[in-house]
Amino acid sequence: MMKKQQAFFFVPYLLWIVLFVIAPLVLIIYQSFQNLSGHFTWANYASYLGSATYLKMTAESVWCALVITVVTLVISYPTAVVLNRLPNKQFWLLLVILPTWINLLLKTYAFIGLFAHNGSVNHFLEFLGLGAHQLLFTDTSFIIVASYIELPFMVLPIFNSLASLPSSLINAAADLGASRWQTFTRVIWPLSLSGVKAGIQAVFIPSLSLFMITRLIAGNRVITLGTAIEEHFLTTQNWGMGSTIGVILILAMFIVMGLTGEKKKQQGGRH
Repeated sequence: MMKKQQAFFFVPYLLWIVLFVIAPLVLIIYQSFQNLSGHFTWANYASYLGSATYLKMTAESVWCALVITVVTLVISYPTAVVLNRLPNKQFWLLLVILPTWINLLLKTYAFIGLFAHNGSVNHFLEFLGLGAHQLLFTDTSFIIVASYIELPFMVLPIFNSLASLPSSLINAAADLGASRWQTFTRVIWPLSLSGVKAGIQAVFIPSLSLFMITRLIAGNRVITLGTAIEEHFLTTQNWGMGSTIGVILILAMFIVMGLTGEKKKQQGGRH
């Protein structure tokens, strides 16, 4: 009787997975083998792999995603350490997560106002005597805005991994004569790597497919795979090529998850 009840409650979850995960993936893969006439073809993959433009776009997307991931990691790790040491740390963590509740488009337009030629940042630079600069439509502005948007998704897993770290281990390292640097490199960092890897997955993979920020902040100076997908689906109507790039992104997601996933250690000896 209990097994039947468990199977009954499993049905909605299974339907959700099939309808909103498996079915869209199958449709994307199927569409990637279709040409403009709806016939089966390998030409989409041949065009992608044989095009210097697409390969360059892929390299630029990976590079931008890597830079965004590194920037967020450098900021997030010390932030997570400080948050764990503060009283009422859950409240301060809430303030970090709070920007994720705001619509992405609203945040993007807010940065347009800040970085505009007559925006607040340029007004501050003029106050310092540095003069106004072209801040919008640059690679730097794109990295700053993308890093800001992705920052909470890096902070949260690192914060959780540090929060679960037993303080007794840190105290034991200090009792054994370890310096703060040794304690960090040999105790804190290795034990928080699971949170770091989860943060890398949460930031790097979405950063590969950013498209709205590239248009509004970078002015299409930064062309990512996400921008190419949008272009093929909405402008050129070449859904086959757009789906092919989508499949490439899915493969990239699995590669990143494989590289940053937890590896099970084989245990030898007698049991």
